[in-house]
Amino acid sequence: MKQSQQQLQLQQTAMLLIHPSSSKLLWILSSVLLFGFGLALGIITSSYLTTIPSPLPLQTSQSLHPPSSPPPSTLVPLEHHPQERVEILKEYIESKEVMHDMNDEELLWRASMVPHRRVVPYERVPKVAFLFLTRGPLAFAPLWEMFFKGHQGLFSIYVHADPSFNESAPNDSVFFGRRIPSKVVRWGELSMMEAERRLLANALLDFSNQRFILLSESCIPLFNFPTVYSYLINSTVSHVQTFDDRGPNGRGRYNKRMRPMIKLEQWRKGSQWFEMDRSLAVEIVSDVQYFQLFEKYCKPSCYPDEHYIPTYVSMKFGERNSNRSLTWVDWSYGGAHPVRVWRMGVTIEFLNRLRSGSTCSYNGANTTVCFLFARKFLPNTLWRLMKFAPKVMRFGP
Repeated sequence: MKQSQQQLQLQQTAMLLIHPSSSKLLWILSSVLLFGFGLALGIITSSYLTTIPSPLPLQTSQSLHPPSSPPPSTLVPLEHHPQERVEILKEYIESKEVMHDMNDEELLWRASMVPHRRVVPYERVPKVAFLFLTRGPLAFAPLWEMFFKGHQGLFSIYVHADPSFNESAPNDSVFFGRRIPSKVVRWGELSMMEAERRLLANALLDFSNQRFILLSESCIPLFNFPTVYSYLINSTVSHVQTFDDRGPNGRGRYNKRMRPMIKLEQWRKGSQWFEMDRSLAVEIVSDVQYFQLFEKYCKPSCYPDEHYIPTYVSMKFGERNSNRSLTWVDWSYGGAHPVRVWRMGVTIEFLNRLRSGSTCSYNGANTTVCFLFARKFLPNTLWRLMKFAPKVMRFGP
């Protein structure tokens, strides 16, 4: 067997010696095939790699040294154009338009957002938000125009009117375009409280609003704007009237089914015409638990607008509240509604008594400036109020 293999090898060797060109041809063919296979493999591999995104950018000399003229971008770099960036930011956090298509749930959710960084990335001037809860026209709009004149940028106005009211303010009025999306409000029902939270939520969309005052169409200012602005912006507490009324119009409205969340001894009453800082306003629009409790058990005879905020603030934020309202009103006659102020009742002596006829505490010190606003004034008092405003309230012509 071994001898046969040796003979076969000798024969093959002899053939190569006899035909040397055949060996050379075979080597050439093998080289061509190997080169072709390698070329094809390279092309396939290259096309495959181009379809796979690189996980990290290559650190080339070009990427380490960007060109002096970068391509245009939709985002303006802050270090290159700080003023433009500030304007873009302010448009987002200082809403100029008050009309929107959000429903109440969406609005309350958005208004409850709070930035955790205390440093504001632009120069901000704190503003006071004036929240007008009305049924129709603002009879005292001319008086308020005098009050606000010359102080643009320090206040915001929001008006919640009945949806059936179709009139609009003149284009040059501070009230023009300030109506928010509103719903029907019925006296003594939860819809009143919903409207108040709707006003707060809309005002909270502007991050510059730091104080919030609720007013009605029968409210008037007792002081000029600089006095009111300084009083509110510098106050260390909010102003929500809250007290324990043990009679039928206080504890008598309590529903025992509110226990254990709200106990009888925690039940409070107060004026709905509040003034509060931004942090408390956020708490009011963010509350779900207590509001739903009032929605379920505080029916019309309960008057939610007189009990929800006073009870909630007293239970949760009593140390941040002055327990008094900044809006004067006369309840001396008793009944379900306050005394209305008629035309001939508006005198210089009467207005001065409202401005400085009481004593209260402001930032830990005693003061006679306890009320900044007053109600319930009838429309026929407008002319006399505008007449006395420059002399008594120190604003106007």
